[in-house]
Amino acid sequence: MRWENLTVDSGATGDAGHGRADAALFGADAVTTRTFGTPEFRGITFHEIRARSIINRVPGASRMPFEWTVNPYRGCTHACVYCFARKTHSYLDLDTGIGFDTQIVVKVNAPDLLRRQLASRRWRGEHIAMGTNVDCYQRAEGRYRLMPGILAALRDHANPFSILTKGTLILRDLDLLKQAAEVTDVGISVSVGFTDTELWRTVEPGTPSPERRLDVVRTLGEHGIGCGVLMAPVIPFLSDDPAQLRATVRAIAAAGATSVTPLTLHLRPGAREWFMSWLGQHHPHLVRRYERLYAEGAYAPKWYQRRITRQVHDLAREYGIGPTRAGMPRRIRPPEPAPRALSEPTQLTLI
Repeated sequence: MRWENLTVDSGATGDAGHGRADAALFGADAVTTRTFGTPEFRGITFHEIRARSIINRVPGASRMPFEWTVNPYRGCTHACVYCFARKTHSYLDLDTGIGFDTQIVVKVNAPDLLRRQLASRRWRGEHIAMGTNVDCYQRAEGRYRLMPGILAALRDHANPFSILTKGTLILRDLDLLKQAAEVTDVGISVSVGFTDTELWRTVEPGTPSPERRLDVVRTLGEHGIGCGVLMAPVIPFLSDDPAQLRATVRAIAAAGATSVTPLTLHLRPGAREWFMSWLGQHHPHLVRRYERLYAEGAYAPKWYQRRITRQVHDLAREYGIGPTRAGMPRRIRPPEPAPRALSEPTQLTLI
């Protein structure tokens, strides 16, 4: 693994854009490799590192509607066969297929490092997106517990942020999310591309089921936290039938989602090879159709994307929900205090 060759210009700029371009993000002598015998981590190797930067600038050519990210992990045990972040493992000379699913880099100092960088005079308090590369609430988070410290740092500095996740573990940090929302803008989205359980078991084998993810949306809503759903990915010829789209949007609406935003499958290098291999094993009759549909590059044709977007938005209106405005975090409002009876005396407080 080329730990020393992973520099701050390998896909993102570190130290809130002020790092040296030739400075490695961490040194080889700072890596501790571990395995655990528990069933949920069998076959998975963790590489614990002390990162030198944690706030990353998104490359200018990116289509992302945000400029800064925090990613406490590299690699993801969700093992989604389509994951666009697979390519990032090649920067470490790690395999972008099974290696991405089983070789997990853990930035064990992420909470302390983030707190220091947020306190820097060079940091301007801009929005930070999390879960945009790999899921910050993947299975490893249950052991390493990096997110509570990260959320506490963002809360203490009143720094706006958003989280995208497929993980139910986010509910563990419900109190921290509420506290942060009292001082800054917080946006939460859960990714649910489809509700077909047979498709889920093969294409997203390490994730909680779509039903459990929608339970997260429902639970957040019950606690006063508005939660949108990124309906991603819509997988051509496997989850894009009108009846499938209707069933998914109906389930999203029933869970109380504040919005639904569709995103068609895109196949970047690294993900494309792994997905096409999976497709050849599970749906060989679709290989030629995919080769034609994605002949021009990583994205499906505009006409196909527009068709899916129109169908989902029409269904969303039918079920009483709407699309998310890109890049706009939703503020979580604290619950209204219960009114006091007029006959009771009122105790004045300073808080």
